[in-house]
Amino acid sequence: MGKKVTVVGAGFYGSTTAQRLAEYNIFDTVVLTDIVEGKPEGLALDLNQSRSIEGFETKVVGQTTGLDGSGYEAISGSDVVVITAGLPRKPGMSRMDLIEVNAKIVRSVAENVAKHAPEAVIIVVSNPLDEMTALTQIASQFPKNRVLGQAGMLDTARFTHFVAETLAVPVASVQTLTLGSHGDTMVPVPSRCTVNGQPLSELLPAEKIEELVVRTRNGGAEVVALLKTGSAYYAPSAAAARMAKAVAEDSGAVMPVCAWVDGEYGIEGVYLGVEAELGATGVRKVVETKLTDSELAGLKEAAEAVRAKQADVAAL
Repeated sequence: MGKKVTVVGAGFYGSTTAQRLAEYNIFDTVVLTDIVEGKPEGLALDLNQSRSIEGFETKVVGQTTGLDGSGYEAISGSDVVVITAGLPRKPGMSRMDLIEVNAKIVRSVAENVAKHAPEAVIIVVSNPLDEMTALTQIASQFPKNRVLGQAGMLDTARFTHFVAETLAVPVASVQTLTLGSHGDTMVPVPSRCTVNGQPLSELLPAEKIEELVVRTRNGGAEVVALLKTGSAYYAPSAAAARMAKAVAEDSGAVMPVCAWVDGEYGIEGVYLGVEAELGATGVRKVVETKLTDSELAGLKEAAEAVRAKQADVAAL
């Protein structure tokens, strides 16, 4: 115990992330902040009242923050900060449609995190994910290993679910992997997909695998279209919370995340979805996995697509 984690943004994503982090019972304190007055305090009170039922001691602290940066002193000493702040997608919107409005919000949050929790590892979940991760690093001026984004964990989980449903097997028997960007240039890695150790390509025809890849790529939009208001948060919060747990426990767990890539896979200087070893310093190292020629080509294509947008975002 003694660890402190902050979740910025008390919408469905942020509040569910705070709940998961509290229920792990590995943190002393979970701080939940929002600009809507009273909302984080109310949610914190509600979560604290669940402690005796669920059997965790972690205290949840709610704090309203102002656009002038007031209230952010509550996050001081945080080991990990998860940034969920920003607008969610509406049906028919792409993640890129959110870029300008969310860039202003995320830049402000990153500057306040740098001021009040200068030793923290930042996990970004705001969309468009790859661009907001790059912007957070620029605005915070943190070392690049201490700023990472949540995308691959979620996309991989969606791919795993679709494979398990298609084959009617337990999700625990399925291993999948997605790299690249969170969006159109997502790169699922069929060569790394297995069911009970058997290659997926031996169990499903190529066209069916491609169908599942496309569904994974559009996984968020599918949920948004069904909900009509808001976007996914149960699976995304699970992914972000697991990343924060790996950092807090200095576990060395290898997870697909949005990390700074500089030389790995022959790709230079860009935030991109790759496998990385996580610990107390954030990304300990990018883990290069064996890819087929077409998978590597897809990853390099994704890198160039996000590189162009990450260059644009610096000016927002």
